[in-house]
Amino acid sequence: MADITWEDPFCGEGASCFRLGTDQDGAAYIAVTGAEDTPLTDTREALRTLILDIKAGKADHLL
Repeated sequence: MADITWEDPFCGEGASCFRLGTDQDGAAYIAVTGAEDTPLTDTREALRTLILDIKAGKADHLL
């Protein structure tokens, strides 16, 4: 597996914590804290789009 630099976990109240990470090759990763060995992987651009879409409210129906 690539050498991933993980950010500090994002945690909700009583919920699982998620971590975002990137590697030197331009890949981005999302994992549940404690399960970083099995992350969801895509490009940094895809992660950027996901974050911007969430901030724009496109996932509000999931809340």
